[in-house]
Amino acid sequence: MLRFFIHYGLHFIVPVIIVYFYRSKHWKKNGLLVLSTMLIDIDHLFASPIYDANRCSVHFHFLHSFPVIYLYFVLLIPNKTRVFAFGLLFHILTDIIDCFLK
Repeated sequence: MLRFFIHYGLHFIVPVIIVYFYRSKHWKKNGLLVLSTMLIDIDHLFASPIYDANRCSVHFHFLHSFPVIYLYFVLLIPNKTRVFAFGLLFHILTDIIDCFLK
């Protein structure tokens, strides 16, 4: 149960708190943008089984693979995609932490 709260707290609560302190003037818009990065989990639909609590998402699913993660780092460079890239990378970091909690 603790792993559940850590994983989903890191996915949904911590990124919004970070965005709030990073750009507090636009925290609602940026918070929604960061939360929208949860959509990369759509690649779980192509796995069999779709959900496996003991499977590490990183480097198993396409949008969680290392070549695509490098692209997320590239998205940090332009200012317009920086918040979105942060959300994607924080999502991956959260999934890596979850791999160690198994």
